[in-house]
Amino acid sequence: MDADGRNGNKRFHQRLAPPDRANNKVCYHWRAGRCNRHPCPFLHSELPPHQQQQSAAPDGGAVAKRNNVWRNPGTAGAASGPPSKWGKGRGGGVVGRPPGRASDRICHYFLAGNCTYGENCRFLHSWFISDSFSLLTPLQGHQKAVSGIALPSGSDKLYSGSMDESVRAWDCQTGQCVGVINMGGEIGCMISEGPWLFIGVRNSVKAWNTQTATELSLDGPSGQVYSLVVGNELLFAGTQALSLSFFNGRILAWKFSAVGNCFEPAAFFDGHRLSVVSLAVGAMRLYSSSMDNMIRVWDLVTFQCIQTLTDHTSVVMSVLCWDQFLLSCSLDKTIKVWVTTESGNLEVTYTHTEEHGVLALCGMHDAQAKPILLCSCNDNSVHFYDLPSFSERGKIFSKEEVRAIQIGPGGLFFTGDATGELKVWQWLTNEVPNS
Repeated sequence: MDADGRNGNKRFHQRLAPPDRANNKVCYHWRAGRCNRHPCPFLHSELPPHQQQQSAAPDGGAVAKRNNVWRNPGTAGAASGPPSKWGKGRGGGVVGRPPGRASDRICHYFLAGNCTYGENCRFLHSWFISDSFSLLTPLQGHQKAVSGIALPSGSDKLYSGSMDESVRAWDCQTGQCVGVINMGGEIGCMISEGPWLFIGVRNSVKAWNTQTATELSLDGPSGQVYSLVVGNELLFAGTQALSLSFFNGRILAWKFSAVGNCFEPAAFFDGHRLSVVSLAVGAMRLYSSSMDNMIRVWDLVTFQCIQTLTDHTSVVMSVLCWDQFLLSCSLDKTIKVWVTTESGNLEVTYTHTEEHGVLALCGMHDAQAKPILLCSCNDNSVHFYDLPSFSERGKIFSKEEVRAIQIGPGGLFFTGDATGELKVWQWLTNEVPNS
């Protein structure tokens, strides 16, 4: 039958086997949505739960078992104790999607705008799979990758920075671009803190107060600024490594001076061998990740490195502080959850594995205040996971990889991809019932 859903038209076959059929095997082709045999010698329905344990589907339809058994974060790294709840979700599938439907695969011809099957295509003609959020509108204008998204306090504008050397201002009511600022160089990152907008460019950080129109240029960086974060009344910037010297991925810090209405240099951190690509602040600690495959932990009182984390085997693309945990992702296709032990050091308490390298992490809450992790991968998708179970809540698809994710007010969130397109999303207060 043809079912018209929120995500576009999807065709699937749902024929039942004759009642006298004794075969307890589920049709593999039915699960994939393409069985054309009638009658079919196999079942066109799922087995009852008590039989699923005895008959694993050939496509891996049975719930996957996790081999990870690890310590409860509440035991502060103790070697024994009850297992924690991290990673105890379903083995696969997206909430709200029948296991046999082929619509969890995006139609690449649809993405390119030239699918000839139209409504009869058995692959998904949509930019997302989920019953929990929806796409409000795309914002188009940037010519290259979106590298930063920000919403300064007290402003009715959304700002996006891009590698096309421009910052665009978008009216939050109409969605129209109301201003374009040429920065004279590629924008490596952009954040906001209060009314301030901070923009990382080559050899500088630009600061703009959106309420007073004050514009400042913070000198000090050498090379492209890839990451920015504010914490402990300091602005931190992670910079590009320009030479092959042993310690060349530098982090710079500035403190705002109300007297001079300016940002004064406060400290610098040397330790990474390659460019610093992500920064996070939490519990008087600065966490930095780098192309040298390492995470460094810095004490914000002494400005000294107190631990180096070397568990990742490729570039650590993003770090995220969540409650008492640190989350990190890498091109080694893993997301690691770190917890502080009794000794005060961070240790991996859970590792989640993706099929592709992971580019960015963002944490937020859905409309029911449940914690959700957004995980951008280099297969041009963004995965949504319930925490701490890592049960999948949905996916976003894009023409190219999503490099920027930002949370907004009222259940809004934003994604920016490598084509330059910005999309506005919203969590649904009442989730759409499963079809």
